[in-house]
Amino acid sequence: MSANDDLLDILRDALTSVGVVTGRRMFGGIGVYFDATFFALIDDGVMYFKVSESSRANFEAERLRPFTYQTKNGPGALHSYWRVPERLMDDPEEMRDWARTAIAVARDARREDGRRKTAERPDAKATAIGTARSVSAKPRPLSKNR
Repeated sequence: MSANDDLLDILRDALTSVGVVTGRRMFGGIGVYFDATFFALIDDGVMYFKVSESSRANFEAERLRPFTYQTKNGPGALHSYWRVPERLMDDPEEMRDWARTAIAVARDARREDGRRKTAERPDAKATAIGTARSVSAKPRPLSKNR
């Protein structure tokens, strides 16, 4: 079992009374989901939680940093995921509190993304109906001149 799997188990144990936590392999690490909500990353034996503007202050107060990664063009950072304090690994109750906050942040972000997409396409329903009609229309034979 890897360090990443061990951390996933710690998180599962902390949230067992709340719901089901699942992990999916991604880019050498693990993407962590709670009821289909992606709220955490585990990479190289380090856990990161989804943050918002307001929840980021908790991470900054602990002098933690965002998730960083290496690309062929140099280092990159994902500022919406921050390192989880080490001390939480031995404190399931506090881990649960921090995880619940990360889950709420991830759900809010998903709702906000949905609203933004709808606002960008106010005629989305009409477009979907139009598409459905065109798909169900009878195909026209191709002319020989094409």
